[in-house]
Amino acid sequence: MMLSMDHCNSSGCLPLHPLFNQSQREVGMAMTSLTRGNFSLWRPPASGLIVAGLSMTLGILSNIVALIILANASNHVRRRSKASFLLFATSLVATDFAGHVIPGALVLRLYLSEGTSPQDYESADPLCQFLGGSMVFFGLCPLFLGCAMAAERCLGVTQPLLHSSLVTTTRTKVSLSVIWLAALCVALLPCFQLGSYTYQHPGTWCFINVLEDTKQADVAFVLLFSGLGLASLAVAFVCNTISGLTLVRARMRRRTYNRRSAKSHDIEMVVQLVGIMVTSCICWSPLLIFGLITVHSSIMGQDLSTCKTLMIMGVRLASWNQILDPWVYILLRRAVLRKIYIITKRQADLKASTFRRWEVSSFPNSEKNAVNKV
Repeated sequence: MMLSMDHCNSSGCLPLHPLFNQSQREVGMAMTSLTRGNFSLWRPPASGLIVAGLSMTLGILSNIVALIILANASNHVRRRSKASFLLFATSLVATDFAGHVIPGALVLRLYLSEGTSPQDYESADPLCQFLGGSMVFFGLCPLFLGCAMAAERCLGVTQPLLHSSLVTTTRTKVSLSVIWLAALCVALLPCFQLGSYTYQHPGTWCFINVLEDTKQADVAFVLLFSGLGLASLAVAFVCNTISGLTLVRARMRRRTYNRRSAKSHDIEMVVQLVGIMVTSCICWSPLLIFGLITVHSSIMGQDLSTCKTLMIMGVRLASWNQILDPWVYILLRRAVLRKIYIITKRQADLKASTFRRWEVSSFPNSEKNAVNKV
């Protein structure tokens, strides 16, 4: 840690006002004594504990509600294509639930134990390794699952016959196992010296080492993590775009040739997938792009404190993906959308009828005014 009161960066040190230079040595000695004798100097802010607790509670409640709705929907489903989608959706919500409980509990434990001092950030203790691996695993799983769900729906919308012959419940479960295994393999790479997990500012969570003393293995690990995440988002975007355009064309053909429209459950699932994709892009893109940017040491060296702030903001934003995913499914169901449509239409009809009554009532008054003027 720097004990000097000068402001230093990669381009050199810039001295502060001369009034500070007189007592610079005394301040440095005081900070040294505080650092050695009082660990509470590095106590994380209480606001972080409150934010972590509220985020964990909200995420758990949201995912429990979504799991109950999915369980009820699975009991009434009859179509095999819908069953595979519900199995993917249930796995996504269950993964988000575990991603809140396991890392959230460890983060709360570190907050309650007053965190880790900056001198111990690079210590590779088992708690940090498990927390870092959990964050990578539960970060990649929702992205992989969203990509797989988008690909499955794209096949079902564009090639329904091929989808019915290829996609079965057994193969869906195998695909889920492969997705979880792939995310687990990436998370366990530091166990084979391919990257490392370190404590991150303010010492209450662990993630890939991307800011200080970054090695070539760390750079490769960051590139792999960010590359897989961005590739999953890109594939999901392409598949959802193809599915959406296919459904739009089907609806236009129905209007032209008076044929049956696209199935309502297909439209519902594609709308939900688009919502999940948009949520994932908003929540995960900043952290994934930041991981690629921090690979360049020249950018990191300009302002390390800013990089630390951006890193923790990106992780907090990414954690909201696990909170919003269940609400995307809850709010974008046919029953909810139908109620919203009915309420909106009723309000629009009410405003239209009020406007028509106003026009009718004002017409005789305008006639009377015209007669009086004559």
